[in-house]
Amino acid sequence: MEDSFMIEIAYQDKQLEFEARLRITGYTHKIEVIVEDIPVLFEPDEERTYRALISPEHTETSHKIKPGILEAIAQKLELLTR
Repeated sequence: MEDSFMIEIAYQDKQLEFEARLRITGYTHKIEVIVEDIPVLFEPDEERTYRALISPEHTETSHKIKPGILEAIAQKLELLTR
């Protein structure tokens, strides 16, 4: 099951919006967020905080993504899934 939605975050006094998709697999879920044209998977860990994963084929271009943006997205996802 895949559901698309937009996620909005505040980052450095700007409002940014990203396309996201919910991916449910078995008993867990991942949220794919498109950041700088790179799909980033966010998955919950044991403490229900989200970690970002970038596939190996995108590691060369992943330097375009600012770590603060990934942290802001993860925090927003934590708020939305409580």
